[in-house]
Amino acid sequence: MDYPKYDLKVSSNSTIFEFISSGKQGNINKVIKYTLMQNPEIVNLGFGDKININESKGTFDIDDVNTTNNGDRNIILATVANATYIYTEIYPDKFIFFSGSCKIRTRLYRILISSNYNELVKTFFIFGILQNPITGKYYNVSFRNDTNFIGFLIKRK
Repeated sequence: MDYPKYDLKVSSNSTIFEFISSGKQGNINKVIKYTLMQNPEIVNLGFGDKININESKGTFDIDDVNTTNNGDRNIILATVANATYIYTEIYPDKFIFFSGSCKIRTRLYRILISSNYNELVKTFFIFGILQNPITGKYYNVSFRNDTNFIGFLIKRK
């Protein structure tokens, strides 16, 4: 996928990727963080504004709810995709889970996967996550562009 994207600052273990969103609201620090989930084969892709930065402790929080409206959404999403390509080159055995902070964002991710599907499946297995309405249990199925998923799993081939 050859889209404009921001330069990334990558942590030594390649689990944290930082960049600066530049747009009509100014420069906004963004961060992408891959965190192990309860199942050690799955990492959560967390992404958002970098806030509550404590330089002395080396800590920060991620605001994944705020919408900054900086006018660069597509560049930001291409940057997140680029970070995922880099991460999965280093950790090819990990499944990456991601979902939006709301149904609208999750739908946006589905649309973006659909529009880039032919390119993405060259590199990744792509699954959608559904929830059984009776048992409440989550399960994954092969990605379909006509299904409202609650999240997604991808894994490098």
